[in-house]
Order: sequence, then C-alpha cells, then structure tokens
Amino acid sequence: MADSGQKVDTAAALRDFDAKLPFWKGIPFGLQHVMAMFVANLTPLFLIAGVAKMNTQEQQWLIQGGLLTAGLGTALQLFPLFWGRIGSRLPMVAGISFTYFAAAAAIASKQGYGAVMGAVLVGGLFEILLGLTATWWRKAISPIVSAVVVTSIGFSLLSVGAKSFGGGDGAKDFGSGQNITIATVTLICCLGFQFLAKGTAKQLSVLFGLVVGYILALILHKVDFSSFHNLSPVSLPHFLPFKPVFDWGAIISFALLYLVSAVEVLGDTAALTDVGFDREPTSKETAGAIAGDGLISSMASLFGVMPLTSFAQNIGLVAMTKVVNRRAILSGAGILVLASFFPPIAAVFNSLPQAVLGGCTIVMFGNIVVSGFQMIARAGFSERNITIVALSLTMGIGFTQVPDIFKYAPSLVQQIFGSNAIAIAFVVALILSWVLPRQKEDGRKGEDRKEDGKA
Repeated sequence: MADSGQKVDTAAALRDFDAKLPFWKGIPFGLQHVMAMFVANLTPLFLIAGVAKMNTQEQQWLIQGGLLTAGLGTALQLFPLFWGRIGSRLPMVAGISFTYFAAAAAIASKQGYGAVMGAVLVGGLFEILLGLTATWWRKAISPIVSAVVVTSIGFSLLSVGAKSFGGGDGAKDFGSGQNITIATVTLICCLGFQFLAKGTAKQLSVLFGLVVGYILALILHKVDFSSFHNLSPVSLPHFLPFKPVFDWGAIISFALLYLVSAVEVLGDTAALTDVGFDREPTSKETAGAIAGDGLISSMASLFGVMPLTSFAQNIGLVAMTKVVNRRAILSGAGILVLASFFPPIAAVFNSLPQAVLGGCTIVMFGNIVVSGFQMIARAGFSERNITIVALSLTMGIGFTQVPDIFKYAPSLVQQIFGSNAIAIAFVVALILSWVLPRQKEDGRKGEDRKEDGKA
C-alpha cells in the first residue's frame, strides 16, 4: 500500500474507538495524553504530602502509586471489566482528583493520613454502587443540568490554565517575561501545527507545542532538575504504604464527595462523547464510567493514593485532536504504569515547566466551555432553561470566588462547596430543574421534548 494511503488509514483509525492501530503508531498520541495530565495528576499528591508531613521515601511511594493507578484506571475505562459494567468503554484518561483535597487535608491534619485511606477505600465502594445504580438515579438529571455541569467544569479550569500560563500558582517569578514568552510560544506552536500540518501529523499539535516549549524552557534555564536527585533507577510501587484507619466522620465526608464526583463524571462523559463522537453518552457508558472510578479509587487506597476520576484536560485534548482510538490512548496508560516502576521517567515528565503546560491547556479548557455552550443550545433556550443556567453558573462560579460566604457554614459544607464551583452549580441547577414549572416551546426544541426522549 502506498504511503499516502497508509496515512489516510492511520488518520481514520485514530478517529475510530475500536479500530486496530499498530502499537508503535499509537505511542506518540498516548504520550501526548500523558504529557497533558502528568503534572496535574501528581500535584494533589505533592500538596497532601506536605500537609501530612511525609518524608522523602513516603513521597516517592505516593508518586509511584499515583502513576500506577492512573495508568490502570485509564486502561479500565478503555477496556471495561465484568461484562462492561465497570469501565466506560470511552477514551477517558484517569488521574488524581482535586475534588477530595480539602477534605483529605483536614482529615490528615487531625486524624492522620491512614484515616484518609480508610475513607478512600470505603468511599470507592460507595461510588461503585452509584455507578451500578446510575441507570435509575440518572433519570432525575435533565439535559440542561448536564449541560450546566459541563460548562462549570470548563469555567472552573480556566483559572488553572491561566495560572499555568503565568508559570504556576505560587511561583516566585509568576507572570515574568520568560514565563509568558514560553507559554505564548507553546500556544502559537500548538495552533500553528494544528492548522498548518496535514494528515495524521495534525493530531499531534499539542505534543509538538509541548516539545518546542520544553526546549525553549531548557534554553532559558527554566527546567527544574531537582526531582532527579537521589533517584533509584528501578523501584517497585509500595503496597499498603499507609495502613487504612476507618473513621466514620471521614468516611461520611468522602462519601458525599464521591457523590459530587459521580455527577462530575456525568458531565465528563457528556462532554467526551460530544467532542469525540458527536452524540450523547449511553446509560451504560455513564454508569460504567462512575463504577470504574469507584473501583480504581478503592484500589488507589491500597497504594496510598487519593481518589481518581476522568481528567477534563484530556477531554479538551480529544476536542482539539479528535483522537479517540483506545489502543492509542492505552499506550499512554502503559507509559504511566512504566513510569511507576522507573522513577527517572517520572522525573522527566515532572520537570515539564508549568508555563509550557499553560500554553497548551488554555486552549483545551476553552474547548470544554464551548462544548457546554453547545449542550445548552441543544437543550433549548426556553425561559426556564435560561434561568437555570444563569442562576446555577452565577452561584457556582461567583460563590467560589468569595469563599468567605461559607465562613459560618458547617465544616462539611465548606469541604464540599467552599472551593467547588461544579458542586454548587450542580445542586442549584438540579433543584431548579425540579421546582421550576415546565414550558412548551413553539417552533423550538423545548426541554420537555428532549427530556421525554431521554427517559
């Protein structure tokens, strides 16, 4: 077969979830997914290690466990278990979730990190139950509520992209000319490659931008090599590095957060199927995605790691590249698992400067916002829907920008809603969808008609 024909076949295979793709051809696209999420996957672990006052050895266990479970969780979502009931069978990439950090930090500082692990283990089992029963409770969540969740996910990530663009939250040189230059060059390379490249290469725009940005950061001496010090070339992930302690208060706190995370997964699957397949997710896909998150989160506790969920960064990457082939993404999962056994590999990825990531992710996160807008449009612009969207997004995004509004609320409320715009937007949108009177729209797709079709 001619080279041009082979290129066409490869490009088509990358856009087909089940298409057979040679292993080596899938590696660059899997690597692209890994580079997009690598630092964000480990950041919650670095933060909780500081709160729990872990030593260097314990921090290495956390990093290895985080990489291993992220790789296994991604593989589980691509290739479900138990007759497809646990795992989404969608091109999802799993990673450590920030949703649980505030609660984990509070529990670790008072009851110890073992209590966090006990809550993660039991809470994961609860999320599996939520996934297996999602077919029933999901009917209570209308299309406009799902659209609000997706939109709030995108908006909540915009500040993350902006902070990375400036050099990383808390960086001493945040917003410096060098950081802005690195991020801007990375962004221009991503966009230029996406619009000027031809065929299969076009889908590697993010990887191209990351590589160019990394090289520029090296030239400007902005790459931190401290993570390479005192590394063992090979090291096995540590099983049960922290003995689980079962505290009912911690378990209840995490159970509520797992419920919030399950709702986020509804939004993630809706966004992913929209940008990747131009359709809505099936009940089996959303149920499997939630159950898969629950299973891998319970497993994560056995390696000392906080809960995992699907990464919005990678949904944005799918929106940009349209690469949904599960064999290509599985190669990324394999890289994560491999990195968990070889600390120097993890150190290479971890040295990627925040400004380089910001140059790429700022476009990805914007794509998620636009996807949410498109879902709102499909639900219909009735007066009822506009009210739901306007109030839920205003309260979700607005309240988290003024966290003192929860100053006198119970600690559990602060943990769930204090910094989680997605949770607030979901609760407000859900309540409004239940209490506001329904309307029929003449000449337009009203929400009632759309909901009838989903039920």
